[in-house]
Amino acid sequence: MNLNITGHHIEVTPAIRDYVTSKLDKITRHFEQVIDVKVILTVEKLKQKAEVTVHLRGNDIHVETDDLDMYAAIDALVDKLDRQILKHKEKNTEHHNNMKHQAATEEE
Repeated sequence: MNLNITGHHIEVTPAIRDYVTSKLDKITRHFEQVIDVKVILTVEKLKQKAEVTVHLRGNDIHVETDDLDMYAAIDALVDKLDRQILKHKEKNTEHHNNMKHQAATEEE
């Protein structure tokens, strides 16, 4: 998995980098087919914004969150991303199960 963390109007400190990395490890436990992850952290006046684009085999998932605290924005981002990845994973397994079921009924 390639991880790219960028900051706009914020310096990406080693502490923030470690925090994002540890949070994104949760995603790779659910879904191992993650190719590339791009994280953008932005500060706009009082709003801290976190965005992530996850490139999977056959699909891209993009999630954005904002909060008053950067760490809270990252937490919300990972929660949203986790839900989206699980949804994507369920769609893939349903699709494969339907294909197997159709192949089995055609053989009969």
